[in-house]
Amino acid sequence: MTAAVTTSVPGGPVTAELPFFVYGTLLPGEPNHDLFLRGRTAGERPAVLPRALLYDGPGYPYAIEGHGRVHGTLLVAAPGVYGELLGLLDHLEEFLGPGHPRNLYERVVREVELPGPGEGSVRAWVYLAATAVTRSLRTGGVLIPEGRWVTGRAPGD
Repeated sequence: MTAAVTTSVPGGPVTAELPFFVYGTLLPGEPNHDLFLRGRTAGERPAVLPRALLYDGPGYPYAIEGHGRVHGTLLVAAPGVYGELLGLLDHLEEFLGPGHPRNLYERVVREVELPGPGEGSVRAWVYLAATAVTRSLRTGGVLIPEGRWVTGRAPGD
């Protein structure tokens, strides 16, 4: 059985099993990909989050609203594990609920672009830095050029 999720977003509520856009430690080849995603995805493909900026964090990045683009991966949950995957990612990203004061990230619905001719865009869950974190990043954070997070490890390490 799959779990449908209802969340309020600008434009009305969303009840859907949306894909997830990831841009940091959940990317293929990164440590949290295997820990949280192995066996739980039915598809993974490159994608871009428009109107966003990427900042360096303590071992992981933060995306915030802005005039840029963030490169990452669009993940589709494997059949039957959507609710489990959503719960795991909410826990990892320290998302306690919409607008919760202790959130590290907010889970929001955004249009994500799929590169390639005629590919278009798709609505997806994205974890953006929570309000307090965003304020701190805007005043003293380290912007990641070109919106592409890398850990500096060689592929396969």
